[in-house]
Amino acid sequence: MPFEKVQQEKLSHGVVRQIEALILRGILRPGERLPSERDLAERMGVSRPSLREALAELQSAGLLVSKAGAGVFVADVLGSAFSASLVRLFSTHEQAVYDYISFRRDMEGLAAERAARLASDSDLKVIDTIFARMEAAHQKRNPADEAQLDADFHLAIIESSHNVIMLHMMRSMYQLLREGVFYNRQTMFRARTTRTQLLDQHRAINVALQARDPAAARTAVEAHLGFVQRTVADQQQADRNEALARKRLEQELHR
Repeated sequence: MPFEKVQQEKLSHGVVRQIEALILRGILRPGERLPSERDLAERMGVSRPSLREALAELQSAGLLVSKAGAGVFVADVLGSAFSASLVRLFSTHEQAVYDYISFRRDMEGLAAERAARLASDSDLKVIDTIFARMEAAHQKRNPADEAQLDADFHLAIIESSHNVIMLHMMRSMYQLLREGVFYNRQTMFRARTTRTQLLDQHRAINVALQARDPAAARTAVEAHLGFVQRTVADQQQADRNEALARKRLEQELHR
C-alpha cells in the first residue's frame, strides 16, 4: 500500500519552504537583505538554531548568500539566465533590440491582460502607487528616476499576473535592460515630448488595469511598446546620421 507514517516536519524545513515561496513569488527579490537573525526568528516563531539550520540549507541551495558584517541576502540568481557570450551578442546586434521589444510586447501584453483579471486589490494599489511616483518624477525631470520607475511599473504588472515563470524570466530580461544591453532607457526620457508621451501611455495602462479591463490593458501595453520600438529605431538612425556628419565635418576641416 502506498502509505507511509506521518512524521512531524522539522521547524527548519518549514522556514525553508516559506522563504523559498517568498523568493519564487517575487516578494523577496535578488539582492534584498533579510531581517536580523533575532528579528527573523521572532517573526517566524522559531528558535534561532532552527533558523540558522534553515538559512544554511538555503545558502547551500544557492538561494541566499551571507556577507560578513552585512547580513544574509537573497542571491542574485538572475545573472545565470543568459551566458556572457550571448549578452555580448545582444549588445552588438541591432536586431536583438527589435526582437527584445517584440518579445516584451507579447509577454507584457499577456501579463497586463492576466493582471486585469487576476490581480488582487493590493496588486492594483502597488501599480497605482508606482504610477503616482512616475507623475511626481515627471515634474522633477530626472531621467534616471523616470527610467527606474518605468521598469518598476512594468515589473509590478508582471508580478500582478501571478505567473512565477513569467515573473522570473522577465526580471532577467529587465536586468539586461538596466545594464544597457539593449538600449539606454534614460535617453528616452530626455526629450520633453517623448517624456510626456511615455507618461500618458503609462497612464492609459494604469487606467485600464484599475478598471479591470483585460482587452484595454493589453492594447495599451502593446501601443506603448510599439512607440518604444519606433523611438529606439529613430534614435539609432539619428546616431548613424550623426556619425556620418562628424566624418564629413572632419574631412571639411582638413581641406
